[in-house]
Amino acid sequence: MTSKMLAEKVNTLFSLPDVALRVNELLNEDTCNNADLVAVIQHDPALTAKLLKIVNSAYFGFSGKIDTISRAVTMIGQKSLRNLVVATTVTESFKGIPEHLVDMNTFWYHSVTSGVLARLLAKLCHRQDCERFFIAGLLHSIGKLVFFSVYPKQSALILSLKDQGEAVMTAKEKETFGFSHAELGTELLKQWKLPATIWAMIASQLDPFKSTESVDDACILYIAAHIADKIEPCAKQEIDFEEPELDYDAPVFRHLQLNEDNLAPLIQEASFQAFDILSFMRPQASVIF
Repeated sequence: MTSKMLAEKVNTLFSLPDVALRVNELLNEDTCNNADLVAVIQHDPALTAKLLKIVNSAYFGFSGKIDTISRAVTMIGQKSLRNLVVATTVTESFKGIPEHLVDMNTFWYHSVTSGVLARLLAKLCHRQDCERFFIAGLLHSIGKLVFFSVYPKQSALILSLKDQGEAVMTAKEKETFGFSHAELGTELLKQWKLPATIWAMIASQLDPFKSTESVDDACILYIAAHIADKIEPCAKQEIDFEEPELDYDAPVFRHLQLNEDNLAPLIQEASFQAFDILSFMRPQASVIF
């Protein structure tokens, strides 16, 4: 079975809510306008409330209060609003994942932190459409959740190799399934009709210099996930957003000209933004802070 075949097989099990799928469909149409998006979103009062909370949070930092979805889409744009819809609904798509394989609060903590870091890095590196980096960071590991759900025994074996590093675990994924979680996640995002500017980063996250779309974008996602790994909470360590130990001589850091001076304040800012986003998306995960 290929990664595409598995993604198609589980698409009904791990599908975005209808409102998110409809918003994606609208954005893929040339005739989409703000009124169309607003009409779809406002049919879901709970989603509307979450979106307005995020738009008014430190994540965007607007000075005045934004109290309608119509105003929100005017301020942040259609693509950014679509990304927020996906972000606030995606946690509903992954339920029933075996608890002995993953703590979902920690998983979403890591994912949100990766997304916030990727967005801030994209701004620092002057990339276009920085909001897409948040979604790429948020969704970069969803392929693992599919593996955990569909193949729990094999996944447990792969997780037992965690101390040997991500590269060893990825190699075991390919040996076991024929493809990695990155390849599987990419195919699932294609099923959700997310744009290539998002899923291409996830496709090359494990080896960014082999990206066929944008090496810069892939390096940003790689670094964001790498930093999030180093500040990820666990039961045996205190959470500390002080600058983690990083190898600034590594090729990905040199490629983007990143160093301690420009990354340290960015990591601090990520802590505040990640808390804000988690408190709206998954409140139970925000208590990790």
